[in-house]
Amino acid sequence: MKYLLPALLLAASSALAQQAPLGRTVAHVSTYQPPVFTDADRLKKLEPAFPIVEKLFRDIAEKRHIPGMAFGIVLDGKLVYSGGLGYTNVDKKIAATPKSLFRIASMTKSLTSMAVLKLRDEGKLRLDDPAENYIPELKSHKYLTADAPKILVRNLLTHSAGFPEDNPWGDRQLADTDDDLTKLIKGGISNANVPSFAYEYSNLAFAMLGRIISTVSGKPYQQYITENILKPLGMNDTQWEYTKVPANRLALGYRWQEDGSGAGKWLEEPLLHDGSHGAMGGLITSIEDFSKYVAVHEAAWPPRNDVDNGPVKRSSIREMQQPWTFSGLAAQAKNPAGQVCPVTSGYGYGLGWNKNCAGLVGVGHSGGLPGFGSQWRILPEYGIGVISYGNVTYAGLGGVNIAVLDTLVALAKLQPRQLPVSPILAQRKAELVKLLPDWTNAERSGIFAENFFPDNSVAIRRKTVQDLYAKAGAIKRIGELIPENQLRGHFVMEGEKASIDVFFTLTPENPALIQQLDFREVTN
Repeated sequence: MKYLLPALLLAASSALAQQAPLGRTVAHVSTYQPPVFTDADRLKKLEPAFPIVEKLFRDIAEKRHIPGMAFGIVLDGKLVYSGGLGYTNVDKKIAATPKSLFRIASMTKSLTSMAVLKLRDEGKLRLDDPAENYIPELKSHKYLTADAPKILVRNLLTHSAGFPEDNPWGDRQLADTDDDLTKLIKGGISNANVPSFAYEYSNLAFAMLGRIISTVSGKPYQQYITENILKPLGMNDTQWEYTKVPANRLALGYRWQEDGSGAGKWLEEPLLHDGSHGAMGGLITSIEDFSKYVAVHEAAWPPRNDVDNGPVKRSSIREMQQPWTFSGLAAQAKNPAGQVCPVTSGYGYGLGWNKNCAGLVGVGHSGGLPGFGSQWRILPEYGIGVISYGNVTYAGLGGVNIAVLDTLVALAKLQPRQLPVSPILAQRKAELVKLLPDWTNAERSGIFAENFFPDNSVAIRRKTVQDLYAKAGAIKRIGELIPENQLRGHFVMEGEKASIDVFFTLTPENPALIQQLDFREVTN
């Protein structure tokens, strides 16, 4: 897969020597230790790109008038680089660092979702249960149409409950009490769509999920998430209520007020207390703490047999990261190099998902509240992620995070983490190689599915392969099998003059048989 590095980054790198360097911070040891899948060379390859990463964040801080920022890079479950820019408290000139505690707004939603899945895995609720089973006030909900299905827990997780997009309104509900939420639901909720019909971002839906967690667990959702997710991960500095955060580590929120002449000033935004809507955006955390949560999401891939010791099952985390609701297609989207690269997007359980024209999958979530903007994003196949916080209203850090990941992958020439080769895939490869190029006794070999020779006869297949062997010359080496999944993959046979790419896929039978086999010339 090709990744394009913006030319402006290369040009900018020479100017970095004029700027004060940032310190690099390694994450503290946590109670959960994600497995390491790759060799140490991956980090060495990334290190030359770190000054460019810093430059990207410096530029966005200046462009967006962000008083203070903190950021971090998580590779294979470890915080390998982090830093801070500017101030978390402008008046007192308190510097932002990876230990500074920022309100991360809607980045909270995936932790709420993870708590719901933990309760699901424990058999205490089902995602396809009507939400009214846990929120009795919803039983009197007036749906948009007579044929509308009931709102399910799954609808709340995937922004498909039919509620209207509510970001400006939702921002101000954070400190509402439980009684306020109950009164709101009893009074009737307006509908934009029928449930399970369309994606529409709803903070109210996640406030309801907080209520469901509290009802099912028998304790406030804040306590349940803290005890079952935050503490097991070692996220000991993360808080829900800002008054519990040490003043010298708390990031205050600001908005930038233009004065009409091109200049302006920062105005402090009042911090809201924790309340019933905190499940949609109330967490306050640091780069160091949140990197431990990002590590769990990275460690969910690939599926494997080793011990599963996270606070939530790896399979449930992968389930969170899937696009359950289609949310959009950006046909004219541009990559960081400025080239058009369409992107399709969806929403999982408290997580955004997208896939671009190059097939690159990204998973994460942004956050925005008066005074704050944040975003985290991982590339699951590559085991790398980025986190960034800013203390200005709706800092808009999604674009810079994409550019950071694009830069790191491009400069370090990172490759996707390799899937393991299944025994049956390796066996079929070995058996196939023995038959080539003459296909002697191929029909009696027992490795081909019933469709294989009716689709193309032995004679046709023999001629195809022998022609390719003639072009390639003597085969010098059989390459490693590269699996696409456990029943499909390809390998390269290297010849003196050319190489031959061999692709095959197996049937659902047990044992699986070769149902498709393709050969392609590859120029050396």
